[in-house]
Amino acid sequence: MRIIDRYLTRSIVLNFLGTLLVFSLLFTLIDSASNLDEYIDRNVPLSVVIEYYLWFLPVVLQQTIAIAFLIGALLAYAGLNTHNELIALRAGGLGFWKLARPALTLVLMVAALMFYLNESYIPRAEARARSIKQDHFTLEADRKKDRSVIRNLSFYGMNNRLYFIDSFNPETATLSGITIIGFDGDQNMKEKIVALEGIWTGIAWKFKQCNITPFKTAGGAPTKIKIYDEKLMDIKESPEDFRRQRQSVKYMNLRQLHDYIQRFENSDARRAVENLKVDLHARIAYPFSPVIILLVGLPLVMMSGHRRAQTFTALGMAVVIGFLFYVLNAVGLAFGKGGLLPPAVAAWMAPAFFALAALYIIRTRF
Repeated sequence: MRIIDRYLTRSIVLNFLGTLLVFSLLFTLIDSASNLDEYIDRNVPLSVVIEYYLWFLPVVLQQTIAIAFLIGALLAYAGLNTHNELIALRAGGLGFWKLARPALTLVLMVAALMFYLNESYIPRAEARARSIKQDHFTLEADRKKDRSVIRNLSFYGMNNRLYFIDSFNPETATLSGITIIGFDGDQNMKEKIVALEGIWTGIAWKFKQCNITPFKTAGGAPTKIKIYDEKLMDIKESPEDFRRQRQSVKYMNLRQLHDYIQRFENSDARRAVENLKVDLHARIAYPFSPVIILLVGLPLVMMSGHRRAQTFTALGMAVVIGFLFYVLNAVGLAFGKGGLLPPAVAAWMAPAFFALAALYIIRTRF
């Protein structure tokens, strides 16, 4: 490894780790200060508070690692530009890709680490942190306040059934717009239940304006439809089970989410399947975000001529690039879940746009 590569690698790593440390301290200080009264009022042990932040900090860092690496890399290259070292290196015949090699090598390692953590650790850490918060920080009165209406609820429940619910009100324990598809042991559709409303009686669900369509196991052809004004249903899930499904997909890794989607493929709930596919593609695309935004930021900081203010220029570029990337990414995902874009296009819209912009800048300026 050349001296300049070792110098840049060391500078990027130190800046990157320092930025992550700053983000961690800021989050911990701000969050603990805003919740200090609650911790004291509820007599939360210090060990529990520490455990909560130890579980939740990786989730915060996973969301900020891309911008943290961008800041670290831009500060390292801005330092070269401040003392005209970058000009000397370029005059010596080093092009963009050779100058960017240390940063690109490190960012690929960071992307691989992000993918690994997202698959093996982050879902478990987020679920554990949420469990600690509910068990120790949240009062029963606050839990009731948090029980807002859950919309577009879909999950795979007991007795081999797929549930698609337009809305669920945890406060009143009522369901609206109900579609339930039951499967046999070979995953053949055996019944379809459609109801306008469901009310929890305390021991069972009562469906109103309910249609039950049995299917022949062999051919899958529907038999006579049974229509009921009201019917008590043999459904094992309680209102608490429905409420818990609000965040269940969030805690799945890629394989679990893919298998979960496969269960829905043969159902009629296309909107729910498309939303899940958007989440799946977004999970795949997210680890590439540090690479993409780095390719945009590096040529810009190398072209900057304001050597006296390189540090502030680099920080400003990092903030602007990160903000624009995440805004465009959020817009793409919203379009995907709204049905305006296919799932893959929605998830990869921002990375593709920024990648093309980066390649254009590098091609025309270097």
